[in-house]
Order: sequence, then structure tokens, then C-alpha cells
Amino acid sequence: MTFFVPSPSVPDRPVTTNVVTMTTSASLPAGSAAPAAGAASVTDRLVEANRRYAEQFADPGMDARPVLRVAVVACMDARLDLHKALGLELGDCHTIRNAGGVVTDDTIRSLTISQRALGTRAVILIHHTGCGLESLTEDFRHELEDEVGQRPAWAVEAFRDVDQDVRQSMQRVRTNPFLPHKDDVRGFVFDVHTGLLREIDPAS
Repeated sequence: MTFFVPSPSVPDRPVTTNVVTMTTSASLPAGSAAPAAGAASVTDRLVEANRRYAEQFADPGMDARPVLRVAVVACMDARLDLHKALGLELGDCHTIRNAGGVVTDDTIRSLTISQRALGTRAVILIHHTGCGLESLTEDFRHELEDEVGQRPAWAVEAFRDVDQDVRQSMQRVRTNPFLPHKDDVRGFVFDVHTGLLREIDPAS
């Protein structure tokens, strides 16, 4: 979960409605060989990028309350650039991501803190086309148990119908007793080829 949020005194900004098509960024150009032994690791490169970022960084004086009072739950897929896709700016929202963007106990934990301690009211749930969880089953847990001798306590949360899984996620939010704000919960499927969101009717 990322908390990059400004002061609540900043006026609400309307969310930009246009969306953009996104592409997957590769660590290495196509056809490139793997890094040679002794070369900087991915983490080393990211830390160096952070040093360059910090040289230009100015503290915006933000606190931990999102300006738009919204929490976005989405898949961790690298093709989803949520801020660009939703027209969001630094400080607008809480972002909660996991494999599949499903509503798990840990997602509920984050949403509960987001609403009760940090003032959010709306919840946006975003799955996407071509999700890796559509190709997995709960057998994944059994395979892990065979490999390491211990079955994971967590469920894979695999699914076959992305629309139905969004509906299930909406239902989990709307029926959870720990969440006080459930009137504005909406679910979408993001198309990784067009960049467009398609809203899911919870009643279908």
C-alpha cells in the first residue's frame, strides 16, 4: 500500500476522465543478454535512480489523508499504471495492490485503516484482462506443499470469469463489518490492450 497524500486542506480536484494505453516496460531491451557477473543488480539500479530522484526532490508537505478520499484496489500487474490510467496525481488516493486485485483479509485490513484512520470514503476495484490468476488453480498450493513440505495458509484466489470475480470483490467489501463506508463501491475491468476501463454491474 502506498501513502503519498497531501493535506486535507487542499481543495478536491476532479479526476481526469481520459485514460491512456499502457505498455509493459522491460528491464532489458528485446534480445539483450542477461547482465554479466558483477554487473549492477536491478535493485542497485533502482537505488541509484532513487538517489537521482532525491537530488531534485522537494518535500510537498503532505500528510496521510488522500485529497479525493478514495482507495483503489488493483492487481499488481506491471502493465497497470493506475495514476495515469485514472488521471490521478500524487496525494489523491490510497493504492492497494496484490495478485489479481482480489479482496483478501489483508486488503480488508488496508481498507479499514484507510477509511477509519485516514478518511477515505469511496472504493474502486480494478481487475484486468489477461490476468495470470486465470491460468492458476488452487493446485498451486498443493504443488508448493509438495516442494517445501508446508501448505500456504493463504488461498490462491484464482478465477476463470474476471467479471464475476470483480462482483465477488465488490460483495466482500459491501458486506464487511469493519468498513463503515460502503455506499460508493464500484468495480471495473481494465483492458490491457486499449487502456479502457469497463464497469461491472454488481447485479448481473
